[in-house]
Amino acid sequence: MVAANFAHVDSWVFDLDNTLYHPSADLFGQMNKTFAAYVMRITGLDAAGAHDRCVAYWKSHGSTLVGLMQDHDVDPHDFLAKVHDIDISHLEPDPALAARIKALPGRKIVYTNGSHNHAKRVLAARGLSLSFDAVYGVEQAGFRPKPSAGAFEAVFATDGIAPKRAAMFEDEARNLAVPHQIGMKTVHVHDTPETGDHIHHHTSDLAAFLSQLA
Repeated sequence: MVAANFAHVDSWVFDLDNTLYHPSADLFGQMNKTFAAYVMRITGLDAAGAHDRCVAYWKSHGSTLVGLMQDHDVDPHDFLAKVHDIDISHLEPDPALAARIKALPGRKIVYTNGSHNHAKRVLAARGLSLSFDAVYGVEQAGFRPKPSAGAFEAVFATDGIAPKRAAMFEDEARNLAVPHQIGMKTVHVHDTPETGDHIHHHTSDLAAFLSQLA
């Protein structure tokens, strides 16, 4: 049974974007535009060049923000405020998911590469604010993004999480490598399964998966 694999878990870590809402909400469609606009303003690149630069930074640095901080000395707080200034009014509450998360035994947190404020806004729109004990954005990781080991270490140390008694839910498969390495149970939340030793479980329906655990 799936539940037996999580019987030791007392800390539950959830990514935010495309994990606690379905990717069809397409918040990244908006954020791709705000990211590119910011890069255009800082670098002078045209729209296509700015998009390519965002992708290159994501591949090489783990996030556009880190690349801009290193190459252009941008203020990370300014960057996060502007790129997360998007419309989330179409997000709907998910009472079933809220109940499933609240029913999990132990501590529940959100850890996102987005900003803390973005996470709070999305959770409120989804009716999930009361389901979690804490919310951590990239600020709390010293602006280091997942999949950096240092980012995970910073957040988990702050929250007091013991990885060998924890589970991680994440839509980006590459962000599960470090959690797996440090002893966490890993769940890939995505419509398309990915394989790899660092992925213990896969689900395309987070609420349904959680219903097996509590």
